[in-house]
Amino acid sequence: MEYKFSKSVEALSSSAVREILKLTQGNQVLSLAGGLPAEDSFPIAEMREAFVRSFDLGAKALQYGLTDGYLPLREWVASRMKQKHMDVGVDNMLLTTGSQQAVDLLCQVYLDEGDVVLVENPTYLAAVQLFQFRGIRAIPVDGDEEGMDLEDLARKIAQYRPKMAYVIPTFANPTGKVWSLERRLGLLRQCKENDILILEDDPYGEIQFDGQEPYRSIFSLDEHPEDSCVVYTSTFSKIVAPGLRTGWAIGDKRVIQMMVKAKQAVDLQSSTIDQIALHQLLDNFDLESHIAKIRASYKARMEWMNELMLAQNWNGVKWEKPRGGMFLWVTLPEHIDSEKLLAASVKEGVAFVPGKPFYAAEAQSNTMRLNYTLLDRNDTQLAISRLSAALEKYNQSQAVQQ
Repeated sequence: MEYKFSKSVEALSSSAVREILKLTQGNQVLSLAGGLPAEDSFPIAEMREAFVRSFDLGAKALQYGLTDGYLPLREWVASRMKQKHMDVGVDNMLLTTGSQQAVDLLCQVYLDEGDVVLVENPTYLAAVQLFQFRGIRAIPVDGDEEGMDLEDLARKIAQYRPKMAYVIPTFANPTGKVWSLERRLGLLRQCKENDILILEDDPYGEIQFDGQEPYRSIFSLDEHPEDSCVVYTSTFSKIVAPGLRTGWAIGDKRVIQMMVKAKQAVDLQSSTIDQIALHQLLDNFDLESHIAKIRASYKARMEWMNELMLAQNWNGVKWEKPRGGMFLWVTLPEHIDSEKLLAASVKEGVAFVPGKPFYAAEAQSNTMRLNYTLLDRNDTQLAISRLSAALEKYNQSQAVQQ
């Protein structure tokens, strides 16, 4: 049979991270590639007990539920969001199958093919992939370590008349960048003035190392949350476990209810039993202490990787030490193509993500993302040693070719 796929799949490419993860399955390749939490951070025993308690609800635990999500869990999330200066009710919230689904649902209900969304450059590769799949034009805005450049933002707004801006202002993927308060307020002001919706993606905000006050979300800075131009999304994947596939979106009721309708058409609802079990866990679990342990563990792992990389004394290799999150963003000398370096690295037994897929435009091929949360101390040391060997062999091969 000759299969006749839709035109939209012509722009659909495989996730670079997922393809690289295949290389690390069932062999001796150490992965610095995926955004995987440390498995020793998962509350396995507590989660097992939470699933057992879920069946105290009887058949309800296995029945269809609300598309909006399990009400007690939404109430729990709303209470926690209030602690973060986001005073929203359950009608302003939708539970999703991971925060990635929230991004997709909002694109479905708010953007048509050919519409423009402004993005950081680089930005989350799965968002870039999604925009391409749906025929949405992702236009990059210039930026620095403090966030989007507000003057370039104004120019891009005037030039492209975007409908949405997609940002990760706190410990961004892939750069680890943290936006300043000035840039957050500047984006909010310009988008409100021009009727541009902001999608604020915040999967990493809880993983903060620097001991400062938690960084304010853009949503929390909006003085009129009842008519906000911000949709905020986050997830339990980084603070409990990714296998639960539970995230949430909050925003204006009109936007959220449109997303609910789209979700009804896509999957009816996310897993009932997972949401109930997660609520059972959170009601009987010290989440704050658990997050504190994750922060301490990830900070130690980040410091160890940073120390190991400094010890290599790589010529022309640059990175910023992150204040939180899960990634180191590395800029290599201009003559190095990180995709070719990856091939050499896999031969040495280590994998990372080349930087090119993270760019909406003007991709820099001499960049790469390293994850420091998955491997333990010994494996991290071995991985950096293997990466150093691969880099040395790559440079030698380039010298021979010249």
